[in-house]
Amino acid sequence: MKADLHLHSEYSRDCSLSVRDIVRRCGSLNVGAIAIVDHNSFMGSIEALALDIESPVVLAGMEITTDSGHVLAYHVTEAVEKGLSVEETIDRIHGLGGIAAAPHPRRTWSGLDSRDIIKGRFDAIEALNGRSLRSSNKNAERLAKSLGLSVIGGSDAHSLKGIGKALTVFPDHCQTAEDLAKAILRRQTTVEGSSRSVPGSIGYAMKCVSEWVERGFKRL
Repeated sequence: MKADLHLHSEYSRDCSLSVRDIVRRCGSLNVGAIAIVDHNSFMGSIEALALDIESPVVLAGMEITTDSGHVLAYHVTEAVEKGLSVEETIDRIHGLGGIAAAPHPRRTWSGLDSRDIIKGRFDAIEALNGRSLRSSNKNAERLAKSLGLSVIGGSDAHSLKGIGKALTVFPDHCQTAEDLAKAILRRQTTVEGSSRSVPGSIGYAMKCVSEWVERGFKRL
């Protein structure tokens, strides 16, 4: 099964996609599972789960702003508050029976430093992010390998066009959210897809820096 484990909806303030449109788009692309991980909001996951669909499988989650950068929470049952330390955030996630992953390591305005990842008790690292450069993704993949952690992939899509650009590949036997969670913990995942091109990164970086300045240099 192929899954896009990093999608944003209108519950992220930098995105306007509806959950229903995301689900429809993933269905047309034959993406078998999704995780809507809105910034500091669990509402996208709640809405996706309420659709009561068989495909794509919904792995509940959210992207949490810590005091050092972003952390992805998967297979949780409720929201985790923002603003905590990385260690406290991971503790909250694990306390909810969830999986903690480090997205887009070292991204200037939202990624964790390698030292924070090494110190943390992460279950996985996002080794392929559709909005990161190939070099950044390769560094993330090497970090995951050096720490013996699972790799996951996600488009980090904020538009329909970006959905499915980067994916996590699960074993064929995975059919439920519980199966997906177990596969991540057992390091049974791989990634496939593409990274952001250098020309594409120029406009993206300008947009992100502008928004970062407007927020008073605060993380999402």
